Amino acid sequence: MKSLPIDADSIARLAAPHVNQHALEIQPYGRIVKLPNGLSESACLEAVQNLNQLLADTITLRDLYRKHHWQLAGATFSQLHALFDKHYEEQDAIVDAIAERIQSLGGVSIAVGHDVAEMTLIPRPPKGREAVQVQISRMLHAHEIILREARAMARRAVEHGDDGTNDLIVGSVIRTNERQVWFIAEHVVEVSSPT
Repeated sequence: MKSLPIDADSIARLAAPHVNQHALEIQPYGRIVKLPNGLSESACLEAVQNLNQLLADTITLRDLYRKHHWQLAGATFSQLHALFDKHYEEQDAIVDAIAERIQSLGGVSIAVGHDVAEMTLIPRPPKGREAVQVQISRMLHAHEIILREARAMARRAVEHGDDGTNDLIVGSVIRTNERQVWFIAEHVVEVSSPT
């Protein structure tokens, strides 16, 4: 058998990455691909819309924790630095769970900063550094927004028989946010001695 000459340049081109590829989206945002999950398409669509709002707000709260973790100042720096980092990690886990639930319902989850900024209901903080009490107040307000919408969304999920979404919202979003509210709210209580 006769061997063919090896063209090293041709072989090297095969190993080169194909960059700058473009194509149409395979699923537009806001549209559902119906999966055999036992839920109606309308129930999935409503859950995906609600969860995307919750996702935008949870990403924003998560990022507030990171911002304030970096920009802390004062006597409670070490304690709050560690606490804010812990809360950031917990919110990050919730972000992932919400996004995966959206995808499992046949939806498309938001994923990048400019989409989050357009959707979030949480007021935008300044770029600069704020006092610890203001940072905590800002995060408490964000938690309250999330908790109010989460409770309403959990009720709607129950009405549609969407136990998975309800379980995620109650078991992860509401319980974690309530506990985090308790932990950080205690840092802005003014305790004085009785006179």
